Amino acid sequence: MDYTEIKNWLKRNLTPERYEHSVGTAECAEKLAERYGVDKEKAYFTGLIHDCAKCLSKEDTMNALKNLSLIDGELCNPKTHHAPAGAYIARKEFGVDDEEILSAIRWHTLGKVNMTTFEKIIFLADKIEERTRPCELCKPVKEALKESLDKALLICYKNTIKSLVDRNLGICKLTIDIYNSLL
Repeated sequence: MDYTEIKNWLKRNLTPERYEHSVGTAECAEKLAERYGVDKEKAYFTGLIHDCAKCLSKEDTMNALKNLSLIDGELCNPKTHHAPAGAYIARKEFGVDDEEILSAIRWHTLGKVNMTTFEKIIFLADKIEERTRPCELCKPVKEALKESLDKALLICYKNTIKSLVDRNLGICKLTIDIYNSLL
């Protein structure tokens, strides 16, 4: 598939805002990849398709998840189900067989301990892209990027944990493990 076909597929399967977010994530991932010496084309492509399962029905998402081996706690929040389902859709719809791309898509919401540089780039690009993400939330993460990817990740996890606590929501053990490893 070329980018025109991919973008047309995304336009058919995502809301307009989610499509815009996907393009923004691709652009941000490309910039971060250049900065951190990672394949820019691969980062752009991964950013573009990272949310390919975001607008699937609950039933379609759960059917995609049946095809995966999931870790304990990976499905602790329905808002994160699209990430592992997205890795499945990327393989099925776009023919992706690059394990680094599939892993970056799978872990772009929860993250994991010891992410690769590529995975960190996709994770962060999803959080700080400029087309749909509020500037005030992105600014501290972008400032931290001046120091390192890990510092920026730590800011993301601090914000996530604080938000979950403020809303009286459970915190996935994986999130705590990642936060502690980044400390």
